[in-house]
Amino acid sequence: MASKYRVNKIFSGTNLIFVAGILLFYGCKIKYSFSGASISPDVKTVSIQYFQNRASLVQPGLSQNLTDALIDKCKAQTNLGVTNSIGDVNFEGEITDYNTRPLTVGADAQAATNRFTISVRVKFTNALQPEYNYEQTFSRYEDYSSELDLSAVETELSEKIIELLIEDIFNRAFVNW
Repeated sequence: MASKYRVNKIFSGTNLIFVAGILLFYGCKIKYSFSGASISPDVKTVSIQYFQNRASLVQPGLSQNLTDALIDKCKAQTNLGVTNSIGDVNFEGEITDYNTRPLTVGADAQAATNRFTISVRVKFTNALQPEYNYEQTFSRYEDYSSELDLSAVETELSEKIIELLIEDIFNRAFVNW
């Protein structure tokens, strides 16, 4: 009698819900990863076109750094194969703004803080799930002391801004926020 009771207890309501949840999870057509990305298992490849610099101030190397950062992010946080032809999902776009402006003015009417901004227009195409396609401009900035020359902090600030932009672009494409 005791063994019959244990069998009934094993298949109690809580355990049945747990088992049903596992079956539902494995039956879904969405692949989950620790990065938070939700990509259909049908999507196998990603292509990333070179991001041209169309800003009024062109910084050499910025286009390549941005493009490479997006490729690295996709390689590190998805299982998608990167292809040179058009993939199942495709990123393309251009750098539209690269500037620095005074942000706050000190007591001597001189800028106390400057804001360094980079903006990127991105067109994302998902050939298998067109409802996830988007075209959007992403913009990020970093502030720095006006006592510093932009050339002294430009590389460091550019790297930080590119990292933030890539996170935004990736999340918009794969996390669907």
